[in-house]
Amino acid sequence: MADLFTYRRTALAASYCDALEGRGILDATSGLFLAAPRRTGKSTFLREDMVPEMRKRGWETLYVDLWSDRSRDPAELIIAVVREALARFDGVVLKAAKGVGLDKLNVLGALSLDLNKIGQTGGATLADALERLRLKCGKPLVLLVDEAQHALSTPAGTQAMFALKAARDRLNQGTSERGLHLVMTGSNRDKLTHLVLRKSEPFYGAGVTRFPLLDRGFVEAYAAWLKPQFADGKAFSADTLERAFDLLGRRPEMLKRVVGEAVADWGGADALDALIERNAQQLQSRAWQEFASAYNSLPGAQKAVLDAIARLAPDYTPFAETALAAYQAVLGKPLSNSAIQGALDALRDKELIWRAGRGDYAFEDDGLRAWYLQQHPQPPQIAD
Repeated sequence: MADLFTYRRTALAASYCDALEGRGILDATSGLFLAAPRRTGKSTFLREDMVPEMRKRGWETLYVDLWSDRSRDPAELIIAVVREALARFDGVVLKAAKGVGLDKLNVLGALSLDLNKIGQTGGATLADALERLRLKCGKPLVLLVDEAQHALSTPAGTQAMFALKAARDRLNQGTSERGLHLVMTGSNRDKLTHLVLRKSEPFYGAGVTRFPLLDRGFVEAYAAWLKPQFADGKAFSADTLERAFDLLGRRPEMLKRVVGEAVADWGGADALDALIERNAQQLQSRAWQEFASAYNSLPGAQKAVLDAIARLAPDYTPFAETALAAYQAVLGKPLSNSAIQGALDALRDKELIWRAGRGDYAFEDDGLRAWYLQQHPQPPQIAD
């Protein structure tokens, strides 16, 4: 078997790190916010390209995925990563202290910090903890928060975002070298935008950058990696892989799954090409069918609310005049406030939409919104 397939985007990682430092066309000194659909390679890029580049620059990296454990409050996950880093550096420093005969250690004149009370009443704030960590490690910090928009789903998570903003301002003030860099990704641009859109949001003024999907270079590298594993005349062509990749929304894991299914049919090159295209189309059709089934089962009020969110997000506000007009355009009649709220609650229960902490809404899955707008370029006319 060949070695595991890897595809590096080192130039892109370097450009993002330059942006965090305030160099280059893109200025991300307030934070780098990257949006792209799920399963398109964001997390892999962070771990395998961004983190190595950051470490090469001498930065201390902390990574947290807010979807790694959805049973826990996002704030807990963020604090846990900071706590673990502090404990790690405590161990190093205490070991060094014991080596010179010190029983107690007061690092840089700072008072002891109870790791179990970070972010709690009477304990150190998240900003305090990050400042302490910066002093301990002696390096610029960078916190990478994957699926950052999920923080807004709870009050504590929202407060953690404000605490990170406070830490950024504190650690970067009055110095040419920035003490804290922030990188946040999201699988839904509308959701991620809620962190930066309004003055009341924690990172107001920052911009959301579209994370570039994997390009033809990835496909050609994958085709080249596959080729030695097949006899002559049975290899996949880059053109076929490219067409399948497009059908799959440029999701690398899904492409690899289709290739695996195609390998079971040991026909010639033409048969393999036809099979991989057919399988990709079947996977796409299967996904759309799930969306269509969910949508078709909705009552009229929920369809009208879903339509308004699709067309107005990220500026959708449930009871604003624009939204009320959108509902009426679909139903042909006004929708009461209680009916609107009921529809929103039902759509959330069905995991079709998502609510931020202060009442902003967006589609739970960008794929559903893309499918919906493709099927309904104009508002549908529904009799409820």
